Amino acid sequence: MTSPRQAGGRRPARRRTLLPGFVVLGMLFLPPSMSGPTGPTVKDETFVTAETGGLLHIEAGECFTDPAYSPEAAEVVVLYTPCKEQAANQSYGFVHAPDGEWDPAALTTFARESCRRGFDGNWSGESASGLDFYPVMPTRRTWADGDRDVMCVVYSPEGSMNGSALPLARW
Repeated sequence: MTSPRQAGGRRPARRRTLLPGFVVLGMLFLPPSMSGPTGPTVKDETFVTAETGGLLHIEAGECFTDPAYSPEAAEVVVLYTPCKEQAANQSYGFVHAPDGEWDPAALTTFARESCRRGFDGNWSGESASGLDFYPVMPTRRTWADGDRDVMCVVYSPEGSMNGSALPLARW
């Protein structure tokens, strides 16, 4: 998730490249835990990482698909999806982890606590019903390249969301 920052800490706009027609075919190659409606889906910090294809194209507030194998890209990718098209995930923010040595346990704790605070700040009581969150973290490799950004993502364990989950986007 490494990217140059503009003045004021904002990420520069990224171009979105959509890879056509692979999601349905790609679902055939996913493990059962990711491929079908066998009950609520639990997503955690291992669901996708900073190295998942397409993830670097997702900005705060944007929605995207669950990971699926793309024959065109020859890897597992996520795709930007307009929130109104019942996307599976929505980024609700980024937090910057402190510099230091690669420590996966400390990074996981930091990511979960930081994203929990953001989730609790956006959704409480009835508005949190049916929603959960997970962090997307740097990997050992991206950390070595200077990546310290954690993406916080909201999703519905029961399936796709019906529009944006962000409270302000509902108005």
